[in-house]
Amino acid sequence: MDYDQELEELHSKAYENSWIYKLKVKQFHDNQILRKEFKVSQKVFLFHSRLKLIVGKLRSRWDGPFVITNVFPYGAVEVQDEANSKTFQVTEHQLKHFHEGSTPIVEEVDNISLLEQNQTTPFDQSPHSLYILAMH
Repeated sequence: MDYDQELEELHSKAYENSWIYKLKVKQFHDNQILRKEFKVSQKVFLFHSRLKLIVGKLRSRWDGPFVITNVFPYGAVEVQDEANSKTFQVTEHQLKHFHEGSTPIVEEVDNISLLEQNQTTPFDQSPHSLYILAMH
């Protein structure tokens, strides 16, 4: 009987330690999450979750900018599309801040060729050479 009681104590102690560990990990995780606060008339990007095309896999999944028209409790936000003035509600998890900045200054760039004037590349032989090289 003494063995069963000792095993039960070890089990309850392990369960308690596991519970404490889970609480500490949850608190750490919750502290690492950045809280986003949105205000009316602020511009935001909207996450486009239905974009599943293979062709556009390198395309950005963020659409916008949209303008916030109303902020509801519990994470609901009403946004307006600037292009067509339609309004709809989304959760704040689907939004990220839009930062407007100045347009970078575009300067003239010198084009430097690394090839000699009469030197050709393998791609100059045939219009299909790129396809042929890619297949090998």
